[in-house]
Amino acid sequence: MSSSPATAAGGDAPQRERANRGAFSGRSAFIFAAIGSAVGLGNIWRFPAAAYEGGGGAFMIPYLIALLTAGIPLLFVDYAIGHRWRGSAPLAWRRLKRWTEFIGWWQVLICVIIGAYYALIIAWSLNYMVFSVGQKWGDDAEGYFFGQFTHSLMGADAGISFDYVGPVLVTILLVWVAVIITLALGVESGIAKTSMIFIPLLVVMFVILVVRALFLPGAMTGLNALFQPNWAALADPAVWIAAYGQIFFSLSVAFGIMLTYSSYLKKKTDLTGSGLVVGFANSSFEILAGIGVFSALGFMAQAQGVQVQDVVTDGIGLAFIAFPTIISQAPGGALIGVLFFGSLVLAGFTSLVSIIEVIVSAVQDKFGLSRVPGTLVVLLPMAIGSTLLFPTTMGLALLDTLDNFVNSYGIVGAALVSTIALGYIVRGLPTLRDHLNFKGTFRLGIGWETCVKVIAPLVLGVTMVLSAVQLLTADKPYSEYPGWFVNVFGWGMAVALVVIAIVLSLAPWPANSNKDRPDSDGDPIAPPVVTDSVLAAPGTRVVIDDGALPGTPQELRPPQVSGAGSARGTGGADGAQELAASAIATGRSGPSGPAGSDAPTRSDGPTGSGNTHRAAQEGGN
Repeated sequence: MSSSPATAAGGDAPQRERANRGAFSGRSAFIFAAIGSAVGLGNIWRFPAAAYEGGGGAFMIPYLIALLTAGIPLLFVDYAIGHRWRGSAPLAWRRLKRWTEFIGWWQVLICVIIGAYYALIIAWSLNYMVFSVGQKWGDDAEGYFFGQFTHSLMGADAGISFDYVGPVLVTILLVWVAVIITLALGVESGIAKTSMIFIPLLVVMFVILVVRALFLPGAMTGLNALFQPNWAALADPAVWIAAYGQIFFSLSVAFGIMLTYSSYLKKKTDLTGSGLVVGFANSSFEILAGIGVFSALGFMAQAQGVQVQDVVTDGIGLAFIAFPTIISQAPGGALIGVLFFGSLVLAGFTSLVSIIEVIVSAVQDKFGLSRVPGTLVVLLPMAIGSTLLFPTTMGLALLDTLDNFVNSYGIVGAALVSTIALGYIVRGLPTLRDHLNFKGTFRLGIGWETCVKVIAPLVLGVTMVLSAVQLLTADKPYSEYPGWFVNVFGWGMAVALVVIAIVLSLAPWPANSNKDRPDSDGDPIAPPVVTDSVLAAPGTRVVIDDGALPGTPQELRPPQVSGAGSARGTGGADGAQELAASAIATGRSGPSGPAGSDAPTRSDGPTGSGNTHRAAQEGGN
């Protein structure tokens, strides 16, 4: 149980115990952890395949559009919600507006599905890192992967099977043990320090791999396949779906990871600047991965006397069929193999940790658990379930089906509902914008709101509908699996996540939960969003005494609900707007006005400022 009691303002009776959730030691720790989450398997084994199948260089257009119109804007949304309401995904959404709690649980359940199968891919990669030394797959990489190694039931043969694959069973257990230890160590000692070690090591390993690949014969052929655009691909809706799915999956937006991580940040953190660093670091690594992978594919195509398109199948085929073939044919292949699969392990592990942290954080908040009990309550059943289901002969088909549907209808669906709720029902974007602008490197305005409110939901809705139509009108079920298999683990899973999320959101929070506790610093939680309200409204004069400006963005309040404002005329609206803008932009300047008659709002934050923030509204919002 947590925690140390918070002292009431003025040293009176003690308040409720503060939430004991952990925190990052600083901005650098957060950025490393966020990059560790964003740079994952998708960057290495998914992006090159998606780019190739999406028209090579032409894919960069929907990819960049998705990044700028949905990825980074929604990343800022996640940052603002987690940072302002200081909780896990369900608790932060609940604090934003009670009825939106189900969105947080939806995101948690998405992480349960992804985390369960993500461990399998890391386990495969661990095996193949060792296999690379002796090139265990021999001359038939495809036959070895689907046959001798995984014994996979594919196509119409897919079904329930608990025939276990020994080497995968061992490595998936190792993965879960490592995840349990890392998360049990906490936010700073576990999550942050792991990323601060693994991410630099990953970059060094992958740079060496790329340099080696660039000097292979045929590398330029591969790069031409990557960068030469196939403009006709842009007319294919599946390409746009893949681009947005790639961004959502890669940037870790819309399924609670960045929301959870930002809740561990210090209050006076530059959120927008941090977001840009993470977003462009992620995309830079993806392009680096694309160069390395396609250089190697070019070598493979030349060695076999075929076109590049003839040596690539899909993400799994790229990693576990094409690359083993390259390793067998290239000089120094063992080194390439260790670097490639070692990179998959490092990138995958830091991402898996971030995915599981969403679940751990939610359980901690719900039941008021401290770190180790919260980790064990989540990880033990999840590790057992993952170990029972995935290192089996049905593991690959199960992974393939879950991955397709949880991305296309889970992540995209949750993002769509989130943007509609924030933009049109709760109408809370002005509050989030002002929170982000409090310490942001640059100011967000109508452009950001338009991306979140108009562009993102429009594109998300269209792509999700098109994807559903394509699947429902196909002659055969997804990947030619049996219909019942797709209905249970695909459509059934996607619908079940929503239903279970709603049920969980209706369940009462125990008395010892973190729901009504102050945050980890002992400060009060910001009030829920007030529809269409800004934190310093145009037409509102913010009247501030000396030393009375908010010290943190969490102390900003809509004038209507501050409980401190006195409604009285203060002059022209233009002047009032200027005052309000000054208060938000600088956090330290602004004229002192006559004291209002109402009692001031007091906040004893970590700065100990005890700021008093009074607002007087003129004409409403």
